[in-house]
Amino acid sequence: MTDPQNPADHTPPPAYSAAPPAAPSGPAAGPVPGKTLGIVAFVLSFFMQVIALILGIVALIQSRKAGAKNPWAVAAIIISSILLVVGVIAAIVFFAVIFPTLMQATEEVVRQCQQLGGGVYEINGVMVDCDQILS
Repeated sequence: MTDPQNPADHTPPPAYSAAPPAAPSGPAAGPVPGKTLGIVAFVLSFFMQVIALILGIVALIQSRKAGAKNPWAVAAIIISSILLVVGVIAAIVFFAVIFPTLMQATEEVVRQCQQLGGGVYEINGVMVDCDQILS
């Protein structure tokens, strides 16, 4: 051991040593669990939102268990959730506003056909076959 108070005992510091060798790496990483399922869920999220939402959640859980990220599954969950909500709102609007209007128009056509009798007539600008309606 060297004494810092005695310069005669002082030995120069050792030269820079080489960096330690890199740790051996394991085999190449395999496919990310749930990635393919996440891509399938992403594609389905535009057409079948409920199925895509379920598959996206399953894919995300598989990926997280493996410690990997799965942006396809996240995107599928977001897109299918948004489109599902939009679809429910559209259905509510349809059945609350448009459907009753269509039913009224249909009832009006039936009433007019009952008054006019069988045959083909123009009712509200539309050619209607009253024989089919009254049968």
